[in-house]
Amino acid sequence: MILRHLTPVLKARFAAARSVLLTGARQTGKTTLARQTFPRLPYSSLENPEDRSFAQEDPKAFLAQFPGGAVLDEIHRVPSLLSTLQGIIDEGERKFILTGSQNILLLEKVSQSLAGRLALLTLPPLTERELSGRPVYDPAKHLFAHPGKAPLGGRPLMDRIVQGGYPEPVTKPKTLSFWFGDYIRTYVERDVRMILNVKDTLAFQRFLALCAGRSGQLLNMASLANDVGISPGTVGHWLSVLQAGGLVYLLPPYHENFNKRVIKSPKLYFLDTGLLCRLIGIRHSRELKFHPLVGAIFETYVVSEIRKNLLNLGREPELFFWRDQHGVEVDLLLLRGAKRVPLEIKLGQTVSGDLFKGLRRWKELSGDKTLPACLLYGGESEYEREGVTIKSYRSL
Repeated sequence: MILRHLTPVLKARFAAARSVLLTGARQTGKTTLARQTFPRLPYSSLENPEDRSFAQEDPKAFLAQFPGGAVLDEIHRVPSLLSTLQGIIDEGERKFILTGSQNILLLEKVSQSLAGRLALLTLPPLTERELSGRPVYDPAKHLFAHPGKAPLGGRPLMDRIVQGGYPEPVTKPKTLSFWFGDYIRTYVERDVRMILNVKDTLAFQRFLALCAGRSGQLLNMASLANDVGISPGTVGHWLSVLQAGGLVYLLPPYHENFNKRVIKSPKLYFLDTGLLCRLIGIRHSRELKFHPLVGAIFETYVVSEIRKNLLNLGREPELFFWRDQHGVEVDLLLLRGAKRVPLEIKLGQTVSGDLFKGLRRWKELSGDKTLPACLLYGGESEYEREGVTIKSYRSL
């Protein structure tokens, strides 16, 4: 069994809050996590037609079955139930663990009915820390605890990227050849049609593939709209659904405190490289190694790993990138106290001096040449050079 690093955070939030909503993309393991963490709570899945019908027709009687609270799974299937839950949660006598796939409809209902009443946590796909058996932070004890032996440590880099982090293809590699195809079809045919009312699913599939090919690049909505054959407004709406669904992430640019002209468009990233690879036709690690987009895919992998680890701490990640009008760039800026720590990401195994250009420029503009800076690359060695910490991808 793989210990999910969100487990101690989930326990702590449930103890402190009135109730908890556990969201995330489909198939990240929300149900398994909730049931394993709270095995004594009654469980009801609103995916079950009988339970769903009962909850829709008589929500008060449905919830009366659980005088000591419960795990209510797939809450997005009956979003109207949240209104009834509001009064019960306000009474403070019962607590619930609600799980639901991230989508705009669910988040809108939560903000309308249960704002301020729920602790909101997001379960991302599996991280390399989880798969390598690295220590997990317990906020209740303020320390890291070692979970035991590594379940899947030591995988080659290209295998890590192609497999991604969804539990099914990672733990059962034989499913890799068909799992992502089924996942995409389910998402397009079910979730997207329900939320967006998309009639031309082929256009949306083309949109998904084109987004995948642009992962790690500046978002150009006009170009994307032109290539798909839809309006820029539709691109924005579809992207918002992919964001809410936990499939893509728009990394914002950092442009505070500098009088220099900087890029203000976000960068587009997929949050799982396994899904990304499948969308652009990569099915095996040997295909990825020589693919023209391998550098951007590696950058996507690093950004997604950092974001997932922050989500597993119960935090909304504060991440940025920076680029000026001359194309000088820092791939990622991480919050450390009041400072933004620059991180450069390069796949190559050889570290050359020109890789420090963006880091040096950032230090100059920040006015703090002692600021920690890091270069994360595809090699194995780790050392210091020109005031920069060189870290291997294995440090993820």
